[in-house]
Amino acid sequence: MAKIIVVDDEYWIRNTFKDFLEEAGYNVFTTGDYSEAISMIADNDFDLVIVDIVLGGYSGIDLLREIKAGTPASLVVMITGYPEIETASEAVRLGAFDYITKPVRKDALLRVVNAALSYKSLVDEKEKYRMHLEAIFRSVNVGIITVNTEMHIVSFNGAATKICGFTDTAQLENDLLYSHESQCSKRCFFTLRETIQTKKSYDIYRLECKHKLKSGQVVNITTYPMLDEQEGFSGGVMIVQDETSLAELEMQIGHPRKYHNIIGQSERMQNIYSLIETLSNLKTTVLITGESGTGKELIAEAIHFRGQRSNKPLVKVNCSAISEHLLESELFGHVKGAFTDAISDSTGRFQKADGGTIFLDEIGDITAATQLKLMRVLQEMEFEKVGNSTTIKVDVRVIAATNQCLKEKIKRGQFRKDLYYRLRVVEINLPSLRDRKEDIPLLVEHFLAKFNRDFKKEIHSVSTDVMRAFMHYPWPGNIREMEHAIEHAFVLCNQRIITLDDLPEEFRDIVSGNIRQEHEPQIIRLTLKNTRWNKSKTARILGIDRKTLYNKMRLYGIKKDD
Repeated sequence: MAKIIVVDDEYWIRNTFKDFLEEAGYNVFTTGDYSEAISMIADNDFDLVIVDIVLGGYSGIDLLREIKAGTPASLVVMITGYPEIETASEAVRLGAFDYITKPVRKDALLRVVNAALSYKSLVDEKEKYRMHLEAIFRSVNVGIITVNTEMHIVSFNGAATKICGFTDTAQLENDLLYSHESQCSKRCFFTLRETIQTKKSYDIYRLECKHKLKSGQVVNITTYPMLDEQEGFSGGVMIVQDETSLAELEMQIGHPRKYHNIIGQSERMQNIYSLIETLSNLKTTVLITGESGTGKELIAEAIHFRGQRSNKPLVKVNCSAISEHLLESELFGHVKGAFTDAISDSTGRFQKADGGTIFLDEIGDITAATQLKLMRVLQEMEFEKVGNSTTIKVDVRVIAATNQCLKEKIKRGQFRKDLYYRLRVVEINLPSLRDRKEDIPLLVEHFLAKFNRDFKKEIHSVSTDVMRAFMHYPWPGNIREMEHAIEHAFVLCNQRIITLDDLPEEFRDIVSGNIRQEHEPQIIRLTLKNTRWNKSKTARILGIDRKTLYNKMRLYGIKKDD
């Protein structure tokens, strides 16, 4: 029962109010004395205060100020006999919920009181919800950091303090994230900034922080755009989870399932992880080759962020996406007036990458003239802007990538042999997905988790037929095609298991035309291996129950020692 106090120096008014309100079911207190009102309000938790603007030798406005100074959330309704006077609007400006004019009718009084208490109920519920979220925010063991659109810290919890090594937490509030001298690689900063710029969420797996105070710390990072109560964009949220112990265990057994942001535990991927470790702290030029969709950009990121240049820029250039006459300017910059549209000086990508790494994707598409200038940069680490003769020297590591056969282009006279060997000091050849099929269950698990977050669904597995189709599909588009296929399924799927009906048509054709039941043992063995023989998880991935899985294992003679 709501508690209300009526403060009015006219006995008959406050008692009439008391009668009206008690009849409506409220617990009502009254006083006509200013000092007594202050004392009563201080000692009691009233849901609503009703006070006359003219209060004997005092003003109800003074009482309103006292109430708001002590308990700003208190609801106050003013009574006035002169609604046109300035004190009425002044009362609302100072925080009064509303005011009632004399003579006060019963229905008008109850309408205002009911509106005020309904509002208070909503405010109280919202505050309870906020405190509940705040308790969760403080108690979870994953780091949570929120920033506004300018990358200034809004809040962070105790786990973030521990994981990120913040020392002066008071000073960090409202500070620019990592505006102080950074003690880590700042990869999380770059990722969160990308979320702010694109309003998209991003995941980074098994990132080594390179933290000066936390040697060897490995984390998973997820960033989300943050919306306010009106669904307006207001900043970003970053979730940081310490994976150090699990990463160390996997490294000890020499078989990591995830490396940096790369998913895979096949032998070929393990060899690539080892090569990245070797290359990460060298300046050696690297050429990454492989079919489209195999993850060449992820390899470049891993090399950069695992190395000593991780706190310097990683500048990416898609050479095929920039027109021929603009590519030279993009790479090396230009001065004002160098060509028709050069209305001001421009800094090129190589200069922006000074001290860090430049990733030249689709390197096979650059013209002969650009190849010649790139050759000089690789040899001398110097260049001139377009339209200028001043030499600029840089310290840049070059990583290039292509899905074309550069040797064939050399034979056709389309690519310089000397540039090819300059770029190919070390080559990392990424296998196609059809050549690392043992990684398919692990990739399925990864994309299920990703799209459950994106679509806010709870799809926990794919059916056995779907897994069978994935294992036998040739994947011309590789991992990127798998991602799009599973995203397509998430759009259509209205249950907790993805079935063939949810996939694009080409997968249904594969199953109906080319796959026989005899391949099921291989699928079960691979899935068990990828889940480390976790039978509950295997059953979920295959879309069957545990009992069925056990029956099939007995049927096919599948044992852990296989």
